[in-house]
Amino acid sequence: MSIYLFPIKIAFIMFILFGFLLIIPWLIYSYRKYGRISLWASIVAYSFIYYMLAALFLVLLPLPNTRDTCSMQSPDTVHYSLIPFSFIRDIIKSSSVVWSQPATYVSLLKQGAFLQALFNFILLLPFGVYLRYFFNHKRYWKRALSFGFALSLFYEITQITGIYGIYNCPYRIFDVDDLILNSTGALFGFLVAPVILTLFPSRKSLIEKGEKLRGYRLVPPLSQLLAVFIDYVLIKMSWKLIGGFVTTSGLVEFIYTTVLFWILFFVVPAVWKGKTIGTHILQFQLRNFDGGEPSRWSLLKRAIALYLPLTVTSFLKIFTDIELDIDSSFYVYQVWITVGILAFLIVMWAVLIVHVLFILLKKGKRPFYFDDVADIVPWRE
Repeated sequence: MSIYLFPIKIAFIMFILFGFLLIIPWLIYSYRKYGRISLWASIVAYSFIYYMLAALFLVLLPLPNTRDTCSMQSPDTVHYSLIPFSFIRDIIKSSSVVWSQPATYVSLLKQGAFLQALFNFILLLPFGVYLRYFFNHKRYWKRALSFGFALSLFYEITQITGIYGIYNCPYRIFDVDDLILNSTGALFGFLVAPVILTLFPSRKSLIEKGEKLRGYRLVPPLSQLLAVFIDYVLIKMSWKLIGGFVTTSGLVEFIYTTVLFWILFFVVPAVWKGKTIGTHILQFQLRNFDGGEPSRWSLLKRAIALYLPLTVTSFLKIFTDIELDIDSSFYVYQVWITVGILAFLIVMWAVLIVHVLFILLKKGKRPFYFDDVADIVPWRE
């Protein structure tokens, strides 16, 4: 059993990493597709990622300890099996089952040949269930069979090539029976999927609910925060890709990010009819209470409200980074100033976090402070 648990554990570790990296793209996709964060859609998407990783690692792991796998094998080693349905012969050959006595069938569960065939059948069975959820109609069974075969073929080619040349000899064989069993498992999963999927909301119902939500002007608060976050990440990424290669000066970085901040949060919405890059991606725009374009004064107040916490934090950090000798007459004052600054920053960010959590719990019925002070309302396009 440990030979199966090890790949599953590795897949879980990789899944945590991939899940973290994909959270922002998924939030953007979910809001554009469904108009909200759908818990069920998120479960399906992330479980599919984990399943695909687990299936791949079950096929490839454990890896050999050396790239010179040829040295671990005899020269006449055969790396492929092209005779179909050999697994049936292997099961019968190694079986102690008396076919006229059903009570002896239980002994199959202890036989390696049977368990190997069962594993290959089950491996892509969930893949068929996912395909049924995505395609949502039984007439697509040919696609399910084709996709199952293609995925299985990818696994077999990966094995026969020693993971595309990483190893100088294959460490697992290319087996045509694996293609048959994997593909059949995917098709079986596709056919029995309705029994499982009846317990959960369909993809069609999620999309229909998203269409209804688009009829409302209310923008979910998480979507508003995500739009701000996207614009801010663009500023940081721009510095890393451009300024970070030229200089490491903190002052230059501060000036660069400040200028770009005002461009993205003030200039862009002022000339783009109340839209920033983030709001455009999330499909909403900034409006005043009567639905018209916000004034430049309103956009300026919103930008200031967003800019102040970040600037105050950066500015006060300059004082906390000052290092004085312990014998200096100003050392005691610096300690108290640093403590005061840290206390102020903790209180300020705690208030902001509580404010954000409160708005999230209110589900957008109350505006964020930066929209409230500017008399701006986020409207769906």
